[in-house]
Amino acid sequence: MKYVDEYRDEAEAKRYLEAIASTVTQPWTIMEICGGQTHTFIKFGIDELLPEEIELVHGPGCPVCVTPLEMIERAIAIARRPEVIFTSFGDMLRVPGSDADLLTVKAQGGDVRMVYSPLDAVRLAQANPDREVVFFAVGFETTAPANAMAVRQAEMLGLDNFSILTSHVLVPPAMEAILGAGDNRVQGFLAAGHVCAVMGYWEYGPIADKYHTPVVVTGFEPLDLLQGTYMTVKALEEGRFGVENQYSRAVTYEGNEPAQKLLGEVFQVVDRPWRGIGVIPQSGYDLQPAYAAFDATRKFDVEAIAPPENEICIAGEIMRGLKKPHDCPAFGTECTPEHPLGAPMVSTEGACAAYFQYGRAG
Repeated sequence: MKYVDEYRDEAEAKRYLEAIASTVTQPWTIMEICGGQTHTFIKFGIDELLPEEIELVHGPGCPVCVTPLEMIERAIAIARRPEVIFTSFGDMLRVPGSDADLLTVKAQGGDVRMVYSPLDAVRLAQANPDREVVFFAVGFETTAPANAMAVRQAEMLGLDNFSILTSHVLVPPAMEAILGAGDNRVQGFLAAGHVCAVMGYWEYGPIADKYHTPVVVTGFEPLDLLQGTYMTVKALEEGRFGVENQYSRAVTYEGNEPAQKLLGEVFQVVDRPWRGIGVIPQSGYDLQPAYAAFDATRKFDVEAIAPPENEICIAGEIMRGLKKPHDCPAFGTECTPEHPLGAPMVSTEGACAAYFQYGRAG
């Protein structure tokens, strides 16, 4: 496949590795934000080919991983209602709640369905006017525009039996929360290219300036990540900070302005709890008051559900760059993809799943 293979060229990869090795002179800790980037690093062994001075730590950019347990419990409570058709992308169905997941609800007779688009859920609401159709709207800025469009479409169609359970989170506040923590180890960021394709990268400059941290917007193929790492190391070695764009084939400074306008119309920015991390101020989307009729949390009165987290799981420390998956005492024993204790072992973007799949035991 020409347009994939050109970003996986072995000779070019070696040149970037040599350039990184000849540039680095001291230890640096770099965090890739996105779980997709984590999987590329681990799958292709890039992390093991980098000079030992460079430590990669894995960020909170896995939407499944950071969806809080209380939101999973709300989803399960709604999905168990007989009048509800509960819809979701597939990777959310296996995320463990306190004693069940959505697939368990389905096995027990709940009408839980996997969809490929929130518009599929809108069509279900049209086709089933006597049922309540709920879509589990999770993810970062990447998936939010499609969910906003689904809500607006439902309003235009006059559907009073469609709603979304919203758990959207935003990348820049999470980056700032990591950098501002007293135990922070991150010295440079590889920012998530697909988020920036929607939002641009104008939001990152003030963060880079405030914390004197280089941020490189990076794609997802091996050469993207190697080039992004090289750009980050070069900036660190030269004492520079600011934002650079490695992923220029897909990302502009301004981003997708019509999508941003839609997001502002349908959603408002709110404080949001992140699984394993806690509440990050102004780090999530919730529906604007004008669209409150489409808010599943209000419609089904499940706001008060807040169960305790599993005490063994160290997902929060992993996603803040403080520990690696193999530092968890349950990794690969009590916690596996078949029997996960935490969301990072469930999701296809989770760091724990990547370490397990590609045999990184330590």
